[in-house]
Amino acid sequence: MRQLTIDRLYELRLHGMRQALKDQSDKGDCEKLGFDERLGLLIEAEDAWRQSQRIHVRIKKAKIRQNVRIEELDYRAARGIDRGTLEALASCRWLKEKRNLILVGPTGVGKTFLSSALTLRACEEGYSARYIRAPRLLHDLDVARADGTYRNKLSALNHVDLIVLDDWLVAPLHDAHRRDLLEILDDRYDTKSTMIATQLPVEHWHEAIGDPTLADAILDRLVQNAYRLELKGESMRKAKALDAGFIDTTPNPKKEPAKK
Repeated sequence: MRQLTIDRLYELRLHGMRQALKDQSDKGDCEKLGFDERLGLLIEAEDAWRQSQRIHVRIKKAKIRQNVRIEELDYRAARGIDRGTLEALASCRWLKEKRNLILVGPTGVGKTFLSSALTLRACEEGYSARYIRAPRLLHDLDVARADGTYRNKLSALNHVDLIVLDDWLVAPLHDAHRRDLLEILDDRYDTKSTMIATQLPVEHWHEAIGDPTLADAILDRLVQNAYRLELKGESMRKAKALDAGFIDTTPNPKKEPAKK
């Protein structure tokens, strides 16, 4: 009878309840509990399983660059990161407030790590997210414009709670791309959040965008309500390469004479 019940729970897709019932049967430590108590435990197990599945789906859809967590951050590295500020961001209050976040710093200092970890935390807290390289997004919009799915693409982006744009302004923009960015940011202003990860300091964005009028409009919707986190220090990738011995640090190494 118990196995028939377990099989039936599987057919009904009550996977959390099914596993909990198997665990109760294997351990035998719930025999003294009443029916209501055991049923309550099974329902809690099903609820926990479904929550876990929802988080898993959100993380998969987000396409996060790195599977990392805030707790894994090494504060000993001199990146100029304030622990209190980072803990506040990890609380996801900025997402609840519909604020933006800008991560600026040279290559290798941990922008991708932080943006990935904060996106993962957002997914765990119930927010939908998409992690996209800005050049790839603009290319996808070019394709959508050509095949007639442009408006559908913009609508889909607008329904995502958090969009992460990595490699922001790493390449020159043409007019269509400037208008694409304005469309996206205008739809999201004060309703959704956007995270930017870039090597280019904010004070150079206006010039990098190009068109003064569109640059004013884009920055007004992106920067004015954004938290900023400026990362400093040496490249962590370079440090790892040094530790692994992949980079020769010998000053002015002597070259061996060519053989005749």
